[in-house]
Amino acid sequence: MTSKAKSTSKLSQQTVAILGLGKIGSILLQAMLREGLLSPKRVRATVNHADKTAKLTQEFGIQVGTDNAAAIKGADIILVALKPQQIGTVLTSLRDEIKPNQLLISVAASVPTAYMEERLAAKVPIIRAMPNTPSMLGAGMTGICKGAHATAAQLDLAQAMFNTVGRTAIVEEKHMDAVTGLSASGPAFIYIIIESLAEAGVKVGLPRDLATLLAAQTTMGAAQVVLETGQHPAQLKDAVTTPAGCTIDGILELEEGKLRVTLIKAVVKAAQRAKELVFS
Repeated sequence: MTSKAKSTSKLSQQTVAILGLGKIGSILLQAMLREGLLSPKRVRATVNHADKTAKLTQEFGIQVGTDNAAAIKGADIILVALKPQQIGTVLTSLRDEIKPNQLLISVAASVPTAYMEERLAAKVPIIRAMPNTPSMLGAGMTGICKGAHATAAQLDLAQAMFNTVGRTAIVEEKHMDAVTGLSASGPAFIYIIIESLAEAGVKVGLPRDLATLLAAQTTMGAAQVVLETGQHPAQLKDAVTTPAGCTIDGILELEEGKLRVTLIKAVVKAAQRAKELVFS
């Protein structure tokens, strides 16, 4: 049995508590249940507002409440899907409840593992992950790193979880803010590019729905070619750009408009902002 298969098998035997069944928590839970990685009977989750518990319990077939301490009791894995500003307060309140035999996995943007470790009484193994919104369709990208007390086996287990919503990459924690700026913020930048390409299609006479379809599918196809061939994007660009053809004229306009530099600046700015987030 491969290490990936072992991790997946082990995960199905774990009891999981999800603190914060919001957007990203729901996406991850839905994917893991769909893939059979988790049993609904072994999952419990929390939300801030009691009026949401009944609906979510019915939707996912799991136990949903508002008591974080009750949810994590006896859990093997604690998935923290809270807002960054909530992390400090929640972990401090659970300081003596979270044990070293439990694995804490956080998807809170920009919150370092050391920050979380300092707020817990025990030497709890912590994994930090940064998934992005395409995870909702199984096309996500997640950067993963481990804290001071986590093992390689626990890192494999966390990776198995996030493989259910797309691709994963194990990185050093010093790169996590860059991951946030590129792959977590990146979809918004790509949507602007798709929107702009569609507007261009309308400008040259295409119906809007057709222009949007062409723009979106072309973007997805180009990305898939990069992933599947492993070739450098510059090589693939050159293959499309024939001598004296129409593509080179378009590229010249992009260069004149400084698209390349603007995208680089966007990622750098987003990554810098990730470093500046203030937590409670």
